[in-house]
Amino acid sequence: MSVSESVEVTGHLMDSGILSRILDDIREYDGDYAIDRFDVGHEAGDTSRATITVTAEDDEALQRLLMRLQTRGVNQVDPGEAAVREAEQDGVFPDGFYSTTNLATKIRLDGRWFDVENPEMDCGLVVEAHDDGRRVYTLPMSDVRTGMQVVCGASGIKVTVPVVDKSQESFGFMESDVSSEKPQAVLVRQVADGMREAKAAGKKVLWVGGPGVVHTGAAPALVSMVDAGFVDVLFAGNALATHDIESSLYGTSLGVDLAQGRGVEHGHEHHIRALNTIRKQGSIKAAVDSGILTGGIMHALVTHEKPFVLVGSVRDDGPLPDVYTDVIEGQRAMRAEIKDVGFCLMVATMLHSVATGNILPASIPLVCVDINPATVTKLADRGSSQARGIVTDVGLFLEQLAIELVPDYRRS
Repeated sequence: MSVSESVEVTGHLMDSGILSRILDDIREYDGDYAIDRFDVGHEAGDTSRATITVTAEDDEALQRLLMRLQTRGVNQVDPGEAAVREAEQDGVFPDGFYSTTNLATKIRLDGRWFDVENPEMDCGLVVEAHDDGRRVYTLPMSDVRTGMQVVCGASGIKVTVPVVDKSQESFGFMESDVSSEKPQAVLVRQVADGMREAKAAGKKVLWVGGPGVVHTGAAPALVSMVDAGFVDVLFAGNALATHDIESSLYGTSLGVDLAQGRGVEHGHEHHIRALNTIRKQGSIKAAVDSGILTGGIMHALVTHEKPFVLVGSVRDDGPLPDVYTDVIEGQRAMRAEIKDVGFCLMVATMLHSVATGNILPASIPLVCVDINPATVTKLADRGSSQARGIVTDVGLFLEQLAIELVPDYRRS
């Protein structure tokens, strides 16, 4: 016995290749399909619409397939009602729980549609009473508690994929997910435009950075953008902050003189001595307030009262007292800072970029810049369909971006 469901999808199905990926997903999940209707848009800006009957071996397999297809923006023609089950133990969702996407999502309960708060991929959906009605929100597995009402199955759920108007949206600057051969000045200008648009709309610009920002000598460029108001939140690890502070205290990064580009005597000790200095003060802010730390990225963030979240790893020295060493607590701190973010720029860090991409809604434009092509493709592979990548030297890119955003910036 097999079971079927009629689904539909709307968007730029042909030029984006999304229809091909949908059909590939169906086959990968051992399902079958029949395209019932396909209306193709005539103009470049027109969307297309397809209605497809998908078939699976049993209802469990069909539900898993429908959840997978929703990551592509595919919805059931007749979604029905959402099913809710109670969590039976802390940290464990009920069997068959709905695995979320980062797309805007609605849930139908008792004939009424509810918007899902804070869309995030790879979570569950929790329903709870709220005032005179209900609220539905995403929740990571680690935070689910016994008795919570969790949505199960794919029924009663609709997702919406952001549709880019290519004729008007300045951020729609790359036809491909990764750009390495387009004029960098154009890419820099378009990234700057995206940041300006976010600020003009009253939104925040989120930066995700790795130590390469400091190693390449681009810290002064980033400081100038903090001063100019284009850095509202920073996510990073222990390394970026440590080497930024080392640079401020000793003029080196990993023992390399940033002015001369060569190692200095006893330079290998500088990063651990920098860590010890901040740990003695108790926090980065305390070091700034006491006059110990007088320059660099972290100094600028503290001075302008801009929040930062530093989450560590097993390889960290120290770490700095501000670093979250419990990654679950670090994730919670990151989630707390993404409200009202309107643009995200990720530079020189794979793990923090993927981690941030996992918690951001698909509606937030994000750009990943790295010299390693694998880093900028990883985001799209992990499900951040809105991610765009630029393969280039991070130091040169940030210098050009500072010149574009800060008219009086000139590297001394």
